[in-house]
Amino acid sequence: MLIKKVGSGIISYFSSLPYLLGYIGRTFSSASAFLTHIQAARKVLIMQLLFTFIEALPIIAVISLALGSALFILGHSFLVSIGQGDLIYGLLPLIVMREVGPLLVAFVVTARSATAIATELGGMVTSHQIESLVSFGIDPIDYLVVPRFLGVTFSVFFLTLYFSFCGLLGPALITFIIDPVSAYVYLPNLLKNVSLFTVITSVIKSIVFGMVISITATYYGFNVERASTEIPIAGIRAVSKSFVGIILSDVVIIILSSL
Repeated sequence: MLIKKVGSGIISYFSSLPYLLGYIGRTFSSASAFLTHIQAARKVLIMQLLFTFIEALPIIAVISLALGSALFILGHSFLVSIGQGDLIYGLLPLIVMREVGPLLVAFVVTARSATAIATELGGMVTSHQIESLVSFGIDPIDYLVVPRFLGVTFSVFFLTLYFSFCGLLGPALITFIIDPVSAYVYLPNLLKNVSLFTVITSVIKSIVFGMVISITATYYGFNVERASTEIPIAGIRAVSKSFVGIILSDVVIIILSSL
């Protein structure tokens, strides 16, 4: 029975793969021409940026400040004990900016936005609002998917930059409070260890993660059929599949960047 269930799951996945690839391609092609779309779609984009980016700033600031400060205090004390205190200035950008930062931001956005997007679109499907848009000649991809795709992608990108800034600034503030003289050494040493490769990798990860979250959430939102009981299931699937997509894409980027 287990083998049969796994086999049916694999068959179901690959049978829907062509539709998923077509959906992704259609989203990308519509996103490239978004500026020519209807004005209402731009309002959807603004609202998505407000919810995903602006409202997430406080929690991202708290997480990044806590993470950066903890890494600096614990890591610096340990490295000093083995006579390698200066290594902390190379580890902080690597951990905060390149590895942990993009992942934490993507997880926060997934938890806040993926469920909201999937359940919202699922509710529109069950209430026949999608059919109403089509009857008026409005493309649901242009009006509903693309603004959310761009809004989430831009939000993850800017939140990752914000996370890196707060995560690297937090230790400077703590150092200034504890030892003002050392604070003037912190920033120059830190800037010397922030490489262009680290910045580019962080940017690539943030953009890819944003795309994964938005496409997954909208895809499962539209997969709701008729029953309203499918809406929470779509939200759960959007979150779980987004987490899997983020982790897999992170592994791929790490492998490619190490070549």
